[in-house]
Amino acid sequence: MATQSTHTFKAEVKQLLYILAHSLYKERDIFLRELISNASDALTRMQFEMLTNREALDPDAELAIHLETPETTGDEPKKLVIKDSGIGMTRAEMETNLGTIAQSGARAFIEKIGAGQLDPSDVIGQFGVGFYSVFMVADEVRVVSRSYYLDGEAWAWISDGGENFTIEPADKTDRGTEIHITLKKDAAEFAQAWKLKQVIKKHSDFVRFPIYVGTERANQQTSLWRKNPSEVSTDDYKQFYQQLTLDFQEPLATIHFSSDAPVNVRALLFIPAQREKNILAARKEPGLLLYSHNVLIQEYCADLLPKWLGFVDGVVDSEDLPLNVSRETVQNNRVMRQLGETLRKRVLRELKNISDSDAEKYEKFWNEYSRAFREAIATDMDAKDQVLPLFRYMSSTSDGKLISLDEYIKGMGEEQTEIYYVLGDDLKSVAHSPHLDPFRARDIQVLYWVDPLDALIAPMLNEYQDKKFRNIDDAELELPQEKEETTPDQEQTPEYDFNILLGRFTSVLGERVLDVRASKVLKDSPIRLVSPKDDMERERQRLSRYFDKEYKVPKKILEVNRNHPLIANLARALHAHPDSEFAKLTIEQLYDSALVQEGLHPNPAEMLPRIEKLLELAAEKE
Repeated sequence: MATQSTHTFKAEVKQLLYILAHSLYKERDIFLRELISNASDALTRMQFEMLTNREALDPDAELAIHLETPETTGDEPKKLVIKDSGIGMTRAEMETNLGTIAQSGARAFIEKIGAGQLDPSDVIGQFGVGFYSVFMVADEVRVVSRSYYLDGEAWAWISDGGENFTIEPADKTDRGTEIHITLKKDAAEFAQAWKLKQVIKKHSDFVRFPIYVGTERANQQTSLWRKNPSEVSTDDYKQFYQQLTLDFQEPLATIHFSSDAPVNVRALLFIPAQREKNILAARKEPGLLLYSHNVLIQEYCADLLPKWLGFVDGVVDSEDLPLNVSRETVQNNRVMRQLGETLRKRVLRELKNISDSDAEKYEKFWNEYSRAFREAIATDMDAKDQVLPLFRYMSSTSDGKLISLDEYIKGMGEEQTEIYYVLGDDLKSVAHSPHLDPFRARDIQVLYWVDPLDALIAPMLNEYQDKKFRNIDDAELELPQEKEETTPDQEQTPEYDFNILLGRFTSVLGERVLDVRASKVLKDSPIRLVSPKDDMERERQRLSRYFDKEYKVPKKILEVNRNHPLIANLARALHAHPDSEFAKLTIEQLYDSALVQEGLHPNPAEMLPRIEKLLELAAEKE
C-alpha cells in the first residue's frame, strides 16, 4: 500500500521558488491568473477526453472552476481554495508535474530575470513555471487531486516553498484538482471575494469555462467570439489572445466575423507578430480551436486552413457541426470544407485590406510570412491566383521599398510585355548583377528574387495579369532600343585583340562554359553568364546548391563586354604577353566572380589564394 513520501526539488526549481517567495512582489495577483490557466487546461483536456470516452469518473459534472475562501478566526492565516473538475492527476503525474516540471523552463526564466530582460509578471506563464508563482502569496500549498480514471485514487502534494515536497494519500471522491493555499499575512486580501473578482476580470475574463467565486460567476457569460465585433474592445482582443497563446506581443492582425451562409460560423482569428513560436508557447502545434455550439470538439484542428496558413491562431465555432463529430468525420465533412473555404477567403481578404491601407504594417507581415506564401505556390495548385496579389518584392528602381506585382505592371512602358526578374542570394548581389546593365540603360524595372524558394517556384510562375515572367539571365532576351546610344568616346577594344581575348577565355575555361561571345547589351560590367534558350535546369541547379545535393556548377554562356576598361586592358596585356599568367588568373577570377554574383559558386573561399596571387603580380608591375 502506497504511503507518504518526501522528495527534494531540483536545483533550478529551488532557485526559482526562492526568487518567487522573496524577490517578486510586483503584481502578485498573477499567481491567480496562472492557477486558473492551469485549471482551464485541465478542463480542456477533460472535455476533449469526453468526446470519445464516457468511461470516466463523474461524466456529468459541470466543467468549471470554483474559488472558495474558508472562514478563519482570530490570527489564523487566511485561506484560498481553487477547485476544478478537470482531468485530475495520478500520483506519478503529480510528482512529475509539480515536482520536476519545466526544469529547462525554470533555468531559462531565472537566466532572463537575472539579466534584467523580463518583467516576470508578464511572462512567467511562457516558461512553464506558472504554478510556482503561488509561492509569492503562500506560506503553504496543498494540492489534492483525483484522476478521471474510474479506479483512480486521490493524492495530496504539500510544500511550503522550501527544498522539499511531500506526497501522501488524500480523501477526495470527485474528479479534478483542488489547490488549498495558506496565505501569507501580507497577501490576506486574496481571501476576499471582491479582490478575486477584480483579478479574474483583469486577467481571466475570457477563460472558456465558468469561474465561480462562491456561488457567483465571475468571468464573462458569453464567449468573445460569439459577441458582435462592435461590442469587443481592443483590450479585450489583446487579453484573449494572450490567454490563448501566451504570446505577449500584440498580433499583427485580428479577424473577427460571423456568417450564416453558406455555413454558420463565428470566428476569432489572429496573425501572430512572429511566425516562429516560442518553444515554451502555450500552443505549439498548428491548428485552430474548433467548437460546435460553443463546445470544444477539437483543440488543434489543422483541416480548416491550408498548411501554408498554419500560422493563423484562433477559434472557430459552428452550429452546423454536430457535437459528436469525430476526427475522421471532421476531415470528410461537407460543412468543414465550406468552413475552410470561408476562413481562407476571410484571412486573405484581411491581408489584402492591410496591404492597401497600411503599407508599413503589411511590410512587417511580409517580412515575417513571405516564405509561407512561396510555399503556397509550391504546394497548393489552387493558391497561385489568390496569393500572387499579396506578393511583394524589392526592385532595381524601388529605392529599397517593397512593391506589388500590380504596381510593377502599372509602371511598365508601352513596349514592355513581360515581368522581368533576377535571381540571386541576397539584395546586395543582385543589385550589382551584370544582367541589369541593359535594363538600367532602358529604364526598365527588374524585380529582385532573393529568397531560396524563389528558385523553386520560378518555373511555376508563368504569368500574372496576362504578363509573362522572364528571368533576365536569358541569352535570347529581346529588348527595345536604348533611349540613348553609346557615347562615341567610349573606349573600343580592337577587333583583332578582342578576338584573341575571346579565344583565351575559351581555352582557359574549357568545358566549364558552353560558349564565349561578345555581349550586345553589357554597359558597366565586364562579363556575365547567361542561360541558353529554354534552359529548364537553371532553377534546379540553384536549389541543388542550396541543399548540397550533388551540386555541379552549371554550364552557361559567357558574354564579354568589349567596351569595358578591364577587358580593354586585359586584351592589351595579352597582346603584349600572349603567355601572361596574369591574364590567365584574371580570366579565372572574372569567371568565379560571375558565379558568385549569380549565386552559383559552390565555395567562394576557394578564390582567396588566386586573389592574393593577382595582388602579388599587380604589385610587381608597380
